[in-house]
Amino acid sequence: MTDPLAAEVRRLRTVEQLSVREIRARTGLGRHRVHELLRGVPPPERTRRPRARDDLRSAAAELRIEGLSVTDIARQLGVAKSTAYQWVRHLPLDADEAVAERRRAHSALMTEARWAAHREARDAAQAAERARAAGVVGSLGERDLLLLGAAIYWCEGTKSKPWRRDDRLQFVNSDPGLLALFLRFLEVCGVGRDVPGYRVSIHETADAEAAVTWWARELDLPVERFQPASLKKHKAATVRRNVGDDYRGCLVITVPRSRDLYWRIEGMIAELFRIAGGNNGIDGS
Repeated sequence: MTDPLAAEVRRLRTVEQLSVREIRARTGLGRHRVHELLRGVPPPERTRRPRARDDLRSAAAELRIEGLSVTDIARQLGVAKSTAYQWVRHLPLDADEAVAERRRAHSALMTEARWAAHREARDAAQAAERARAAGVVGSLGERDLLLLGAAIYWCEGTKSKPWRRDDRLQFVNSDPGLLALFLRFLEVCGVGRDVPGYRVSIHETADAEAAVTWWARELDLPVERFQPASLKKHKAATVRRNVGDDYRGCLVITVPRSRDLYWRIEGMIAELFRIAGGNNGIDGS
């Protein structure tokens, strides 16, 4: 049996094209009840509110047809770049790929022109700051080398653990400068370059023999002190950037019979930590 009230509400909507507010005024029903009875009945066209951005969307399409980029459209219309893209993504900028490529090349040139002066100023400032910092260093005395060597070893060298005693020096790094500093530290401690054992640790896909030759030449090390290289297994899923002819792996420096020297480093580091923690011996003026 048809509900006469529901039929009347639907007639008011479909025939007389009344809004919900007008139907409520005519029938005395509440808003939720009217919506319930009108479920599935589309509102009349006259009651639809125009979307606030319809005009902007149309303007975006026109600008796109004129050849403007998404960035230019967003700037001109005052909307987010992502919004402008959603509005015009169905409109390619150029059907002709050659024309599109020329536009991209022109855009790249304009970007380069905008940033060239900035990069030049930044590079000049960097060079000046590095020169000023280099001037602070001066010459390195024996004490300087002892403290530097102890500090870099404590950062990069192997250390004895309570559960694994290993009181010997082994230093691993890929930076020739840091390795050269450590070798100078060893020399100050009375350990020449013909005493330690050297080993290259490198990926199996690289040229291990060439790496050994390079390290020996770069740091003036005796080739006969080099042990067979340690080869790291290559994992195909890993994206590596340390590839090419300039990849030479890490150099492992092992100092035999270095227990006493290891203890000396422990003592220097403990005193450095004590001074830093207590602010003793540091000029605070």
